[in-house]
Amino acid sequence: MKIFIDGKLYGERDAKISVFDHGLLYGDGVFEGIRAYHGRVFKLKEHIERLFYSAKAILLEIPMTAEQVSAAVLETCRANKIRDGYIRLVVTRGVGTLGLNPKSCGRPSVIIIVGKIQLYPQELYEHGMAIATVPTARNLHSAVNPAIKSLNYLNNILAKIEANNAGVEEAVMLNAEGFVAECTGDNLFIVKKGQLLTPPLSAGALYGITRQTVIELALESGVKVSETNLTRYDLFTADECFLTGTGAEIMPVIKIDARVIGAGKPGPLTRRLVEDYHAFTKTTGEPI
Repeated sequence: MKIFIDGKLYGERDAKISVFDHGLLYGDGVFEGIRAYHGRVFKLKEHIERLFYSAKAILLEIPMTAEQVSAAVLETCRANKIRDGYIRLVVTRGVGTLGLNPKSCGRPSVIIIVGKIQLYPQELYEHGMAIATVPTARNLHSAVNPAIKSLNYLNNILAKIEANNAGVEEAVMLNAEGFVAECTGDNLFIVKKGQLLTPPLSAGALYGITRQTVIELALESGVKVSETNLTRYDLFTADECFLTGTGAEIMPVIKIDARVIGAGKPGPLTRRLVEDYHAFTKTTGEPI
């Protein structure tokens, strides 16, 4: 495996960062998870744009242009002979002191790792998964804004631990007002009477690239889509439910807090969107 670090490719054993990097010490940095399908990097422009937005929000100046970062992603994919895989793009604040002041950091570091990812067992994609609501609430916009895809994922990790303790793979996180925000690493959709509903970004949902792709595919096929506040009751009484994310892609949900969703199996709209999504990924993206 070849790993890109600050303009150079290193072998896996030689790819290292300093223990004084504030990305390690404080989670001070941003990242993107990106997919490659059939020799193309999917939605690369959108991912790079979101990376730069996240960096801007935390006053982190990426030491490369968007075009240079895109080229580095493609270069790293080629070096690893990747046609189908997962790309982790990381920008840290860089090496500093043991104090948390970012002014002590010099040049930020850009890291690109290319490999494989399988977030959930294949059988769950075929039969659907059970999820649970957890006590850990989504970060407030006035604290660590959920729109920032930062290296500090402790909020999500705590919710994931609670999901594990509940014996399920994924957790539903509510915001401070009690509305559904998102899951620990995925956006959430429900289907109600043929309409597709998903929490708005203002509820604490990440601007998901896969989320937006699914919305566009649904609209193109004539499905009405609404971004609206959802409660747990809305989830329990939904006809269908599914999660979306770069790593997860589209994951059907058949049970929430022990309530069976719809017929207890992936619904017809969910299955159709899965087919449309896979067809779309075959022809879309930047050639490697």
